[in-house]
Amino acid sequence: MSPRSVHITLLAVVVAAFAVAPTLLSGFTVSLLNDIGIGALVGLGLVLLTGIGGATSFGQAAFVGIAAYTTAWLTTAQGASPWLGLVAALVLTGLSALIIGLLTLRLGGHFLPLSTIAWGLSIPLIFGNVDGLGRHTGMSNIPPLHLGAWSLAEPRAIYYLIWALVGLACLFCYNVLHSRIGRAIRSLRGGSTLLASVGADAFRVRLMLFVLAALLAGVAGWLYAHMNRFVSPSPFDLRASIEYLLMVVAGGLGQLSGAIAGSALVLILKNGLQDVLPMISRSGTQTQSIVFAALFILLLQQARAGLMGFVVRKVRGRFGSMFGAAQVAAPAEPLARRALPERGRRILEVTDAVKRFGGLVAVNGVSFEVNAGEIVGLIGPNGAGKSTMFNLLTGALPLTQGRVEFLGTDVTDLPQRRIARLGMARTFQHVKLRPHMSLLDNVALGAHGRARSGMVAAGLRLDRRQEAQLLAEARHQLARIGLADRAHELAGNLPLGTQRILEIARALAADPVLLVLDEPAAGLRRPEKKALGELLRKLREEGVTILIVEHDMDFVMKLVDRLIVMNFGSKLVEGVPAAVRADERVQAAYLGGVAVAPVLQSAPAAAAAGRSEAVPAQGGGSA
Repeated sequence: MSPRSVHITLLAVVVAAFAVAPTLLSGFTVSLLNDIGIGALVGLGLVLLTGIGGATSFGQAAFVGIAAYTTAWLTTAQGASPWLGLVAALVLTGLSALIIGLLTLRLGGHFLPLSTIAWGLSIPLIFGNVDGLGRHTGMSNIPPLHLGAWSLAEPRAIYYLIWALVGLACLFCYNVLHSRIGRAIRSLRGGSTLLASVGADAFRVRLMLFVLAALLAGVAGWLYAHMNRFVSPSPFDLRASIEYLLMVVAGGLGQLSGAIAGSALVLILKNGLQDVLPMISRSGTQTQSIVFAALFILLLQQARAGLMGFVVRKVRGRFGSMFGAAQVAAPAEPLARRALPERGRRILEVTDAVKRFGGLVAVNGVSFEVNAGEIVGLIGPNGAGKSTMFNLLTGALPLTQGRVEFLGTDVTDLPQRRIARLGMARTFQHVKLRPHMSLLDNVALGAHGRARSGMVAAGLRLDRRQEAQLLAEARHQLARIGLADRAHELAGNLPLGTQRILEIARALAADPVLLVLDEPAAGLRRPEKKALGELLRKLREEGVTILIVEHDMDFVMKLVDRLIVMNFGSKLVEGVPAAVRADERVQAAYLGGVAVAPVLQSAPAAAAAGRSEAVPAQGGGSA
């Protein structure tokens, strides 16, 4: 049986089980399943936001409360339809999340979770102090839901609506995660620099994710209000938010199914303890918290990835082939490619670049140009300022002074993502890949700026044509570097040298004009370096311009058209490899005089044929 057939069969069994459950279970159990479904909706948002996006929120119950109170007020005080209440609840919840997100999501470290605690405390306090919302007494007589003439007042009736919405929410979230925007979401933990290097805005992605999580909580709040027909502030306070977070941690922060499993685990355990502990101790309420905490700690000791993380790991270990990737390459038109500038045209000009970190001058008045269709090497001893120079060019660091012009545009003050979208792609000195994403997804992330589909289109699968194009581009680049047969392996399983090659494939997926490579040959074996050199020469023939930092002198000397030598943050020498190799200042500054001469002379003399002498830097620093 194929993996796809196995997936479809399992899904059909689960759907059938949920469909017949109300006819076989007691009314109490059905009500418990309804509570589990509502908790799972909130948990889905937390899995995306916290488990995958890395933004911890202690305030999701407040969004549940905003939606619940909105529909309660409209349907009781204004006599509106509960379905109009759903629209109003989602609008108000989404606007609240947007405003709160704009104010708080730029906070880093522990400040973001602390800010969520602040509004998680304040919003329920507002509910308890507004007369129109019933103050601390709450609001009652909320009308039940109706589908035509069918009343959903009974637990068995509303059960199907709740779990239909849970199923649709799971499908929407799954589609989002397996899309262009989903790859950006899964890369948020890699930092904003990684996302900016592929043309994505990390803050915008995190804000969209925050609003989506709030909207899922809003649907849960709407269901809660019309199922219980009563709302008060206490179910939406900070303790409830902590309980929602506890659900997804117990179920598995990295798995969508963890939202359902965690909600079921926590609510069933709570109900079980409430029944059992009073028979053992008179202080059952206090004992419940202690026992619950002990069981939770025991779970995390045995399964730190949560219940579903533990299950998925065991299932994949035993039935890996049955549950393996079942993706089939869909036919797709190639993505549009940018027109490359004619060979010899100046595409990059750096003028008097300066970068200071306090009293330290890391780059001091460096100027150089790069022309289309050439490979330029930037070399120098450790600490010379090469990687800092790369970060200044790509916008990862702001210039203290000076100017950078790319393709005729002043990019000195542009953010990194906009420079990337102009056609400057890069790799990093310290590899920046997402280890838990496949090779295919890591490379497809590089093409993020070449598409425009957003979260709603992804969730509704309206992006299928564009997604097929992105994955086809990723497969093409993987084939280019010889990793096409490993497309569905996890990037974290690759050795360091192969990860560096994979970074180059990701950069190539961006369809760059200028490829900026930071030590691409580090960690590669001799045959791999030879293959890399052949790939870079082929790219040059195709019109791609390359700027490279590398410490392997033999590799650089055989590859580049020109060399720029930096020392102590200043440009020391610029010229062709033969002239730079023979320059006494380079030999003195790079590795210590005569000791470096054999290394520099190891490149074939043929590399020097027909090339000019080195040009001393004007006003360059000394060794």
